[in-house]
Parts: sequence; structure tokens; C-alpha cells
Amino acid sequence: PKQPSPALRRSERVRAMFATPSRSALCLAAIGPWTFLGAHASQPDPISVAPASLRAAKPLFDQAVAAHLLGASGGSPHGHPSATKDYPQYPGFSLWLVEEFDEPLDLDQDPVWTWSDGGLGEGQVRFTKENLVFEGGTLKIMVLDNGKAAQPQPQSCSHAESGPVGEKPLTSGELRTRHNMFRYGIYETRMRAPSVQLGDTAIDGNYVATMFAYRDAKFRHWREIDIEVTGDTARSVTMNVLHAENTEGWSPAIQSSKTFEAPEDESVRADFHNFAFTWLPTGITWYFDGEVVGFHGHDDKLPVPEMSTKIMMNLWIFLSQGWGFGGPDGWNNRYPMHSEYDWLRFYKWDGDSQYPCVDGTDSCLTDDDKYLSSNNPCDGIQQEGLRNGGSVCTATCPYAKHAGEAAKAEGATEPPAQSSILFP
Repeated sequence: PKQPSPALRRSERVRAMFATPSRSALCLAAIGPWTFLGAHASQPDPISVAPASLRAAKPLFDQAVAAHLLGASGGSPHGHPSATKDYPQYPGFSLWLVEEFDEPLDLDQDPVWTWSDGGLGEGQVRFTKENLVFEGGTLKIMVLDNGKAAQPQPQSCSHAESGPVGEKPLTSGELRTRHNMFRYGIYETRMRAPSVQLGDTAIDGNYVATMFAYRDAKFRHWREIDIEVTGDTARSVTMNVLHAENTEGWSPAIQSSKTFEAPEDESVRADFHNFAFTWLPTGITWYFDGEVVGFHGHDDKLPVPEMSTKIMMNLWIFLSQGWGFGGPDGWNNRYPMHSEYDWLRFYKWDGDSQYPCVDGTDSCLTDDDKYLSSNNPCDGIQQEGLRNGGSVCTATCPYAKHAGEAAKAEGATEPPAQSSILFP
């Protein structure tokens, strides 16, 4: 019988390298994210510093990955995908979560998404469910100047912050997944940043519009990868990695940042743009409209995050005393203002055999994954663990139809006496 050519035999050997997830994971980690989403001339190519044998195998490697891993997930993604859309596919990654925002989400019953009752210490906003508005096929995150008049009035105790939050003059919203169950993969959204004054996208102000992966609660293991679109110009984007252990508050030492300015003829306020990052064990690569704009690797000052996280999107305004971040012209802000999200997608890296849980629930999560991970008093998630050696407060669900279920999951209590210091 005719023998296969040497090239075919080599190709089959490369394909065999990916017969198990563990081998696939090792090889994908060695190659790096550029293999799949396209190299950028200004970025270092991991292949150039790889062993000669690996460099020689790269063309066959690409073919094998495409043939063996493309569409490996099977079935439909979680969330609310469109039946009429043909979603992009990336070799080595499986589409796991899609949100089109075509219909309102029930944020107290949805199996994936919920809302935050938090508020950053350095911010002017308190997050509420009411400020997450689904209309016209998009998610709008609204900032309103109704801090004292908001109904229902936010309680002092915040589950998302695992402690009390002081009064805020503004309200806004934060959409987040329920559990710390997302890790390596591609995170992407199509977003439009706020106009600080209605109808005029040229006026600069102060805001931080985001999409990020964040381990909640941060007090034990702070892990964060984010995209922050800020109000200082119509083209400003900041990309951050945060990594810390056993800390209560932010400091420059726990953050590594990179900045990007969109082209002069682009405006992140006037038009929707695609923002994304790929998170792999080898590093994080950020993208703007498909172009590489930043990379964080093992040679950066902070390690590449390695723990599971929640996916979050929010909009907040910095404190007016100095407008320390988000833009120096906050005095231009007029409310209401809003950011807008057309869609969000998460592609799981096929080399990660642990997260997300195969059945889409919290079944694979460890006790550490569940540490102080409640998002709001209505989500039915117990606040498991201590903060600074003491129990954390528990608020009551203000929505009657969900209050009984939430109270049954964790008995509502008055906030215990503890420090009133607010942490970011």
C-alpha cells in the first residue's frame, strides 16, 4: 500500500500532540495568543524566542489546532445568543457565553447574570439594579443624580463590598456574573462610552466605563483584568492588571497599567467599538476593533492572574475632590448620562479543564472561589467566610417576590459594628 508522505506523517504527529486537553494546554501556552487572533508588528512574537524545533513546527501546529479544536465545545453557548447570528470562531477557544441584550434580563432569576449593590470608596456612585436598563437591543448603564431619592433606597450594608457603603450623591449600575467561574479565554464586548452632555460627544468630563474580569471578594486574592474607557478625551482607553494577596485597599504597587488612544478620526463616545482581551497562562493581550493595543506578560511587574473571576461591566464617576481618575473636567458632567453595550461574548480557552463549570452552575467551584462572593441581598448566595476575622453584614432583599428566597438562603441581619472606612 502507498505510504503517507513525510509531510503528512509529521502533520499527523503534530495532531497527536493535541489528543488530550493537557497536551493541548501546554502547547497553546507555549505559542501564546497571537497565533489565533493575529500578530501585531509592534508586539513581541513568542515564537521568535521559542526553541528551534517549536518554531519549525508552527505551520503544522496551526493546521492541527484548527482541525482538532475548532468547535470543540459543541452545543449552544450559555446566555442569550441570537438564533440568526453566525458567531466568529477562534481555533483553540469555544464560544461559551453570549449576551445580545435583545430582551430584558431578570437579574434576580437569571442563571448567569445579576446586579451589584456596591459602590467604590473613591467613587460618587452607588450601584443599583434600577440603573441597568435594557432597551432597543442594548444594555444602558445609567448614572443619575438621585442618590438620596433612589427607590428602593440602597441600604448601608453592601453584599458586593462585604461591608457598609456610605451615602453617595449619584446612582449607577454594575452588571456582573453570579459566580467566580471565568478564567482563561477571550472576553469581548461592543460598547459606546457616555457623552457627558446630551448630544455633544466632543465635551470632556469624568467617567469610567468598563468591562473586566474580577475575583470577588478581593480581600483574600485580588485578581483583576480590565478595560476602562475614561472621560478625559473621546479616544482614551486604559488597560489594567491588578494582583494582590490579603489586602483591603488599592495601592500603586498592586496595579500594572497601559494606555491607548484611538485614532484621531475615531470617537468611543460617538460610535460603538469592539473592546476585547485574551487571557491565557502566558499573558493578557488587549484589542481595540481587532487590533492589538497592549500586552501583559510574565516580564511585567505583576504576575499573570491565575484564579477564576466574575465578568463585570459598570459605569462610575470619580470623587469631585480633584477628579483623580476618569478625566479632570468632571465639572462638565450633566446627568443622566449612560454607557451602552450592544453585546458581550466569552470564549473559553479549550486548555482550561476546570473553569467554567461544565454544567454552567457553581458545581466545580472551590470554597475559596465562594469566599464572600454574594453580589446583592437578592441573589441567594451565602456570604461564606470572614473579613478581618469577623462576620460581614447582611442586607435584606427589597423586592418582595425574591425576599423570601434570599432570606432563606442566608438570614438577614443588621450590619455588625465595623470600620466605616471605604475601600476601592
